[in-house]
Amino acid sequence: MIHPHRRDTPHLKEDWSVLNRPPMKTLFTTEAVSKGGRSGTVKSPEGTLDVTLGNPLERGVESHGLNPELMFAGAYAACYNGALVNAAQTLGTEVKDSTVRVLVSLVEDDQGGYGLSLELHAELAGIERDLAKRIMEKAHETCPYSKLVRGGATVTLVLD
Repeated sequence: MIHPHRRDTPHLKEDWSVLNRPPMKTLFTTEAVSKGGRSGTVKSPEGTLDVTLGNPLERGVESHGLNPELMFAGAYAACYNGALVNAAQTLGTEVKDSTVRVLVSLVEDDQGGYGLSLELHAELAGIERDLAKRIMEKAHETCPYSKLVRGGATVTLVLD
């Protein structure tokens, strides 16, 4: 659900002391609710998102539905693609046709902890290879999802 920024809502307050930088202007907030974990559902209050998840780790299930990693890959690909267009403009060129492919792997460490491993692939039609690499690097600096995976997000834990 998209909400205008609400400073009176405890779980939407920013804690900028953690990031040691000035507050940013919130452009919008969206919400999703998960029930049942990796084999459950994910819905948005207004109904635009309503999916049943399929856990690829479950044995004996012949077909799997969406999973959190697939949804993250899609969201990251869309966001990074937009960042590519903006980065190209910043570098004085125009991207007319771009494709982004994001691979998200669920990984397990030797102590049973989980994490994500990511690969971003981009095709920038008509852009010379060295310039395309610079555009990708610039986009990676500015894309909110890239910042998130580098630890640049404020996370507030709220027990409802």
